[in-house]
Amino acid sequence: STAPQPSSSQHVVIDRYTTSPPPTASASASSAARLPNDVHLRNAIYEDEEAREMGGVTATVRHDWTKQEIADIYSLPFHELMYRASTVHRMYWDPSEVQQCTLLSIKTGGCTEDCSYCSQSTRHKTFVKPTPTMKVQEVLEAARKAKEAGSTRFCMGAAWRELGNKKNAFGHILEMVRGVNGMGLEVCCTLGMLNAEQARQLKEAGLSAYNHNLDTSPEHYPNVITTRSYED
Repeated sequence: STAPQPSSSQHVVIDRYTTSPPPTASASASSAARLPNDVHLRNAIYEDEEAREMGGVTATVRHDWTKQEIADIYSLPFHELMYRASTVHRMYWDPSEVQQCTLLSIKTGGCTEDCSYCSQSTRHKTFVKPTPTMKVQEVLEAARKAKEAGSTRFCMGAAWRELGNKKNAFGHILEMVRGVNGMGLEVCCTLGMLNAEQARQLKEAGLSAYNHNLDTSPEHYPNVITTRSYED
């Protein structure tokens, strides 16, 4: 057979990029370790760089994109878009690395919202058995096992519309976030709608990211969910 034979020494070939100006010693050291997911910590690594270039593609970390520039990227032919995106990714990330994450439902079923796609809604007949919010120590034990299994991020989700005035439950969730963060894991939550103060407290507790699904466009939203609006 002419097919490549598997080898225990196989590895992803990482093309070399050039930077302008050349990287500092600290930046070179940082590139050898796993890059942080936090955008501020990650961007700090590149703050002395103007750009990186590889394979005819030039990239720079920036936050001042114009609508026309975004439209130009959107209108690129698909294969050209994939090539540019893959090249930029290789300049800033290890292409052989995949982050392992663990998602735990800390409160399952019994949700009063009527999201058409969700098996946890009380409006639908499903086989999901509603369960109360898990105890703090149960969640922390699950996070410990996740870390032992190789996960570097732990996400907690709860089936309800919003945090609202769930002060007791929120206090326990803050304990969970602190505990998981203390294990050296990145922490994310998906807890429905929340207010600015709750977001601040989650951040202070060590939350890395907050997930909130927009589901669909404002125009189509009433066809999917009627118990809240897109604006909510």
